[in-house]
Amino acid sequence: MFYFTQSEASASNVNIKKGVKADFKIARLGSLRVIDENILSEIQNEFLEDNRIISSITFVKPTMTLLIYGLVLFPSIPATSNSKLCEILSIIFSVCLTPFKALEFFKFSLHHQPYFPLSHDALEKTLHILARMRYFDRAWELLREIAKTRPNLLTLKAMSIVLSKIAKYQSFEDTLEAFRRMEEDVFVGREFGTDEFNVLVKAFCSQRQMKEAKSVFRKMVSRFNPDIKTMNILLLGFKESGDVTSVELFYHEMVRRGFSPNSVTYNIRIDAYCKKNCFGDGLRLLDEMEGRNFAPTIETITTLIHGAGLVRNLGKAWQLFNEIPLRNLVADTGAYNALISSLVRSRDIESALSVMEKMIENQIEPDGVTYHTLFSGLIRTRGIEGVNELYQKMIERNFVPKTRTVVMLMKYFCQNSRLDLGLSLWNYLVEKGYCPHAHALDLLVTGLCSRGMAQEAFECSKQMLLRGRHMSGAAFLMLERFLLKARDTDKLKELEEMTKKLKSVLPPAIEHTTGISFSSVIN
Repeated sequence: MFYFTQSEASASNVNIKKGVKADFKIARLGSLRVIDENILSEIQNEFLEDNRIISSITFVKPTMTLLIYGLVLFPSIPATSNSKLCEILSIIFSVCLTPFKALEFFKFSLHHQPYFPLSHDALEKTLHILARMRYFDRAWELLREIAKTRPNLLTLKAMSIVLSKIAKYQSFEDTLEAFRRMEEDVFVGREFGTDEFNVLVKAFCSQRQMKEAKSVFRKMVSRFNPDIKTMNILLLGFKESGDVTSVELFYHEMVRRGFSPNSVTYNIRIDAYCKKNCFGDGLRLLDEMEGRNFAPTIETITTLIHGAGLVRNLGKAWQLFNEIPLRNLVADTGAYNALISSLVRSRDIESALSVMEKMIENQIEPDGVTYHTLFSGLIRTRGIEGVNELYQKMIERNFVPKTRTVVMLMKYFCQNSRLDLGLSLWNYLVEKGYCPHAHALDLLVTGLCSRGMAQEAFECSKQMLLRGRHMSGAAFLMLERFLLKARDTDKLKELEEMTKKLKSVLPPAIEHTTGISFSSVIN
């Protein structure tokens, strides 16, 4: 049996998907209610086919509705519950539901041990959801609670997630203060050393804040003993900032400090040169790497294939790719993507599509990079028909593209007067349980309204608001203008109410519409 407090176990007859209803057998037992385990198993099986139900649970519904729908209704086997908890948090993260749902869901699991065992993965996902939306106060509250109740869940990755986002959105001093709070308030009793120092350095390097990273390194190097990982983190930061000269200067500095480069060091340097179109220097470093008895990894070869593509050296790209099995390596998605990118850059889109088919034949699934690269090439070479052909294949494979690909496709469809494809993409994402990015809605609303399809624009906007995502001010004003023109003030009132309700529970992290300015017109 699973136990919920009376206030938490709400109504019976909760709608599950496809009209199925589960008549909860709720029996009162003191201050608790008991839900029959067989019923829970039945609900679970109904729910876990896909993530559409998760995304359909709107921000206005209480967390227990989220839970009753099946999010925590798993068999009482610790390993299974652990994995399912992480699975659901991953879905909440990917479909961009309000972060408070993830927090409430995690806390419910935390407060109902041992029925819903927690893992460090679940904590990390919850912190990521909160931090990416800049709800740092909630993240700190959660960390303090975990420090008191479940300190075994605290990991360096959890620290890294929070510090990296603070470095991104707040000041240098705020990040140092956050590191101090981690040491004194969260990881209580733990002696901070090189590993924790590396997390702090990485927080700045991951945001390409190399001035701050160097400042922290010089300020704290006397307290913490840096290792080769510290050096590689800094080297990677210089590489990501696009300054190959700084990469080489720091490389020589680390050698002077007595650190011996490893294969990771060489991979970073090779990537730095390749991205600056210095492919010959990349090959030189490959020879130097092998001369020091460091075996190239698949990442090394992938980097060089990509570098060959940047300088339009297709012959070398193919040679490096074909040499992969000769080096006792196995081509992965990254290697195929590098070759596809090289072919697309040379406008050999036919060969690029053939390579993707070869991937699939070898049971290597195309990922977001594969599709984005191919769509970019098709837009330049084959136009709307070529893009539509790959788009239909992508849908047939049930693949959900990343945000940047969604925005690129939505823009292309709308610019080419294919609003049918724009709506198709929107509906496909919603059907799959994903809430499209606000910029995708901006493009679609603009395209629909400009062609007299304000009703469709309203429905898409409503779907986004129901999923806890704010509309942009531009999209709202566009839709407002066309609905007013159609004298459809009822829909405007509905949007206003939904926007205000969302703002009351989820203040926008960036500038969004704050309400409707047409009230005087209505009244």
